[in-house]
Amino acid sequence: MIGGAEDAKRTAFVYSDEFARFSYGPTHPLKMSRLGLTRDLIAACGLLSLRNACYVEAPPASDEDLLIYHDSAYLDVLKRANEGVLPPGAYRYGLGPGDNPVFAGLLDWSRLVAGASLQAASLVLNGDADIAFSISGGLHHATASRASGFCYINDAAIAIQWLLNKGTRIAYIDIDAHHGDGVQEAFYDSEDVLTISIHQTGRSLFPGTGFEDEAGRGKGIGYSVNVPMPSGADDELFLFAFEEIVPPLIAAFKPDIVVSQLGVDTFRSDPLAGLNYTTAGFCHAVKRIKEISPRWAALGGGGYNVANVARAWTLAWAIMNGVEAPDSIPDDFLEAHSREGFSTGRIRDEAYTETQPSKERLRREVAQVVARLKKSLPKG
Repeated sequence: MIGGAEDAKRTAFVYSDEFARFSYGPTHPLKMSRLGLTRDLIAACGLLSLRNACYVEAPPASDEDLLIYHDSAYLDVLKRANEGVLPPGAYRYGLGPGDNPVFAGLLDWSRLVAGASLQAASLVLNGDADIAFSISGGLHHATASRASGFCYINDAAIAIQWLLNKGTRIAYIDIDAHHGDGVQEAFYDSEDVLTISIHQTGRSLFPGTGFEDEAGRGKGIGYSVNVPMPSGADDELFLFAFEEIVPPLIAAFKPDIVVSQLGVDTFRSDPLAGLNYTTAGFCHAVKRIKEISPRWAALGGGGYNVANVARAWTLAWAIMNGVEAPDSIPDDFLEAHSREGFSTGRIRDEAYTETQPSKERLRREVAQVVARLKKSLPKG
């Protein structure tokens, strides 16, 4: 049973069935199926028909939208790559075999992702929703002129810049396992955007950035905050770092809107990272982001175990709506998706706390990072 609503937040779920038309290729870690799987699990749990929730179709972004952040020369390369053939000189722009393959509809996919995130931003800015969730978004690695880390466009940077152009003050909170380097770069010299990224340290994970001393440039000094977590960190350490850093910074910065990236490649069973978080830590962070956000545009992000993605973002959507998600995944859903890796019929993970002797070392590392940040960050 779904619990009763705790509040009357108006929410919007931004999605398009068109997402399913695209594929990075059969062996690529980023599976489009995770998006449809999430939407279907949310619906199976009765969470798309809530009184204060609406379902919004994602529109494709225009050239003008993409050029809010990306360079025109790079957009021209993406247009040529949209046919699925690697254009001359594409390697200079990060395209080619590996992380960022060229596939048919590459730009069409990118337009939909950017359009969905812009739609989420517009809904919260205009007062049509207090919270909008664009699960396809959060492609935080792309720069203005280069694809990176499975990301061809940086929908988060586009949405944030669009909001800035409307005269707002934005805080960006990124809890993906990978550092939100592209968003950081986009606003590294801005005092109107506070970027906070809590991620696995760049010493052991792509993109190799996101250390405490990356604190901004010029007017932006102090507005770029990185919390690198050691490989093996669990929920306890994540939530300690989150609570010590994120709420105080948001309270001091006083944003008009929070944009978040809710990647779940932080989970223990994710194949591409080395953190040990579970739905318990994730859900606590999502609840806290909701509490500290005056208005909230939530984006998806990483997650390469598709069952984890569907479970976690279903729980996130329930939190956004102030309801309690069911404990069990509906039997008919499990039967229909028996090949998607659902190891149990439970939506929530079993609690996990690292108990190895290395835990004390991890605890010291995180405490030292937090202490250094708190010493260097501006007061108030």
